[in-house]
Amino acid sequence: MTNTPRGRRVLASASIAAAAAIILAGCAGGIAGGGGSDADESGPIKLGLLAPFSGSESVFGEYMQNGAQLAVDEINSDGGVNGRELELVAEDDACDATASVAAANKLVAAGIEGSVGGYCSGATLPTLPIFSEAGIPMVIPAANSNKLVEAGLDNVFLINGTGTQQAAATLEYALKVGATRVAVLNDNTDYSKDLAVSFVEQAEEDGTLEVVLDQSVTPGEKDYSANVNNVMSSNPDFVVWTGYYQEGALITRQLVDAGYDGPILVGDGSVDRKFAEIAGEGYTDNVVATFTQTPDMLEGAGDWIGDYEEAFGSEPGPYSTQSYDAVRVMAEAMTDAGSTDTDAVIEALRGLDGFPIFSGPLTFTPEGTLSEGGFAIVSIDADGTFVLKDDLQS
Repeated sequence: MTNTPRGRRVLASASIAAAAAIILAGCAGGIAGGGGSDADESGPIKLGLLAPFSGSESVFGEYMQNGAQLAVDEINSDGGVNGRELELVAEDDACDATASVAAANKLVAAGIEGSVGGYCSGATLPTLPIFSEAGIPMVIPAANSNKLVEAGLDNVFLINGTGTQQAAATLEYALKVGATRVAVLNDNTDYSKDLAVSFVEQAEEDGTLEVVLDQSVTPGEKDYSANVNNVMSSNPDFVVWTGYYQEGALITRQLVDAGYDGPILVGDGSVDRKFAEIAGEGYTDNVVATFTQTPDMLEGAGDWIGDYEEAFGSEPGPYSTQSYDAVRVMAEAMTDAGSTDTDAVIEALRGLDGFPIFSGPLTFTPEGTLSEGGFAIVSIDADGTFVLKDDLQS
């Protein structure tokens, strides 16, 4: 979304089991601060936001914090939740698994009663057992790896489409443009590998496309000629890249230089203005991406954009709307529950039926995911920004 990624920067993460061990060492004193039945029902309701405020994805942390704060301010101006004001408490997870564990423990110790953050899947995964043990419901606005769902925790809800749903949008578009032979590349991180595996599985099940190459690359390299040669040798008419913009832009440039002139579809981790900057002028004409729609792509979002700009002096970017909605969804559930009791809030989240958010009426599946993924196809404009190309609705 804007013009920079969803990219959820997903790094190779510590396992949930390892994170649980860290909790035992550093989190015991914070559990009572969560949203359990013994939570203090006076004072502000603290909502925790983990997001990247440092590192390569830091721009998204600002978008997420601003979007969440805008919702907090609006709800407070209308009387708060159950007579209590909301308070947003943000911590930097740096899109890093180790940093996210420390940041999550800080939020628990601060007494948050709900979590409304999570951008990088690899940084969000290790926080799941921390918030689960502390009795804190999670409404995750951006991170969407299937591993978040596979953890099977009843306090976890995603308001971004899952990797499975994003892969389905990728397949839908490939079929729509008449692709027959598809090469798939990933960077072997949690998010990228998960998305690639899901796409290949769905493509093979559909049976219309032939996956002629399914390969991982080494992130951080400058020369991807070996991978590019493998792509060219497989003779595809459609290329799918599921990793991040740094490598994706280099691979795109090298593919075009090698003579490939077909469509290249990248995942939301590559939706960043820097993609075009790194690839270079003339190299992104055939590049599209799967992405949830940003505010500028949404019909009727003008007033919200104006409110955001007035509050923060800048335009909203990717995941600002999702973070805004994460706060609203959590507040609605707490209102319906009549308290911040963990079990009551979780039950209320599961009971939401058609609650209005930017991506459409929200009803959670039994797994805590969106009933519909909400992904669209975006292309790269002349200034390097990503703009809506196909909403996949027709």
